[in-house]
Amino acid sequence: MTATPDLWKLSASQIANLVALRKVSAAEVAQAALSRLDAANPALNAVVECRPDEVLARARQVDQAIARGEDVGPLAGVTVGIKVNIDQVGYATTNGVKSQKDLIALSNSPVVDSLLAAGAVPLGRTNTPAFSYRWFTSNLLHGATRNPHDPALTPGGSSGGAAAAVAAGICHLAHGTDIAGSIRYPAYACGVHGLRPSFGRVAAYNASAAQERVIGGQIMAVSGPIARTIDDLRLGLLAMSRPDPRDPWWVPAPLAGADLPRRVAMCLRPDGMDTQPEVCQALMNAGACLRDAGWVVDEVEALPSLMEAAGILITLWMGDGYDAQVKAAQAEGDPGAIAALAGQAEIARAIGIPEFSSALSRRLGIVRAWQIFLERYPVVLLPVSAELPFIDDLDLKGPENYARVWRSQLPMVALPLTGLPALTVTTGKVGSTPVGVQLVAGRFREDLCLAAGAAIEARTSTGPSARLVV
Repeated sequence: MTATPDLWKLSASQIANLVALRKVSAAEVAQAALSRLDAANPALNAVVECRPDEVLARARQVDQAIARGEDVGPLAGVTVGIKVNIDQVGYATTNGVKSQKDLIALSNSPVVDSLLAAGAVPLGRTNTPAFSYRWFTSNLLHGATRNPHDPALTPGGSSGGAAAAVAAGICHLAHGTDIAGSIRYPAYACGVHGLRPSFGRVAAYNASAAQERVIGGQIMAVSGPIARTIDDLRLGLLAMSRPDPRDPWWVPAPLAGADLPRRVAMCLRPDGMDTQPEVCQALMNAGACLRDAGWVVDEVEALPSLMEAAGILITLWMGDGYDAQVKAAQAEGDPGAIAALAGQAEIARAIGIPEFSSALSRRLGIVRAWQIFLERYPVVLLPVSAELPFIDDLDLKGPENYARVWRSQLPMVALPLTGLPALTVTTGKVGSTPVGVQLVAGRFREDLCLAAGAAIEARTSTGPSARLVV
């Protein structure tokens, strides 16, 4: 067996292939990842808990299974980060909150079970803001996560630890969750790729939770992969899409659908938003990449309303138990969580049963409008955010800055209401600041997002190390 240098720099796909062919061992991969964690994580605080002995023991299990001739799955030996807001046996499901530091999971969430079944090696728990509320990642329990490209910038949130870990090569693949951009924005801010799958694609359940999720969380929050290559996202989605009877919303949908025209609607300023010139340029460049790959790209002035969809999302998310959320945030004392809830107080305080019921009904019209639009344009190209990644903690610098952050994030906030898949594709940098674009396709058509993303990736990079912060 010949050892390969710099294993942490390789893509998840490359690692899985090498391990499956017994060209390197999963134990070697794990040791390389642990060494990289020791070198990179102190400055980033992306991984907030790692147990090296357990990592190496799991890697040896993978090697032993391969030695017995078993097919260990598509993520053979791939190191993965697990966000601290889902259950992993023996670890606290903290969600970045002090009151949950001793909430030790007795069973795995479906995502963790699926990753293990695919042959992955969990490397550690990745950071999130308190309650996973923000597009910035800090909390009073685990501390702040830094952006590997520039510590003055947000690493994104809420899956900021996951994206920072992937960008720095600490792990090859990471799990994230997304209800308002929590996969897509960290990927954008850290210069990697992030996929929010269709609602119903990836099973979700935390047995440690005191009660079932409110309806907004049930129908809009999803788990998905963060990675440095589009191929790695495909592998991550394949692994995470495993059925699990604990999630009644899971749908047995195929990972690939019928051929559709390669036609893209590109919208630079959805809802007339003031998109920064650098972001517009990234979109234009991505459109050019798609045209070069044979796609038809039409620039359009408007998409189905994002503002209305975002308002409905907030109603369904915070209109059910808002006072309890505020009470929990105040008890925690976390300034970010308190500010995030206070910023939506005017909407949330006005929501009663009639408003909540109306929001559920209006959701149907929003979804219908998007489905009709996608009949003509199977893929939509739009901003991730109207601005380049923000300076860290911008949302805490007064109400005006909080409102600025919120307005800029509408392209992400609105889409979870629809249940559609959405993909952040990193496209390069403006100085030291990452930039990227967002792709949307029909429900359960992640394959279209990934195909368009691959066309952009192939024309904006030279390989998996191009998105690695060394």
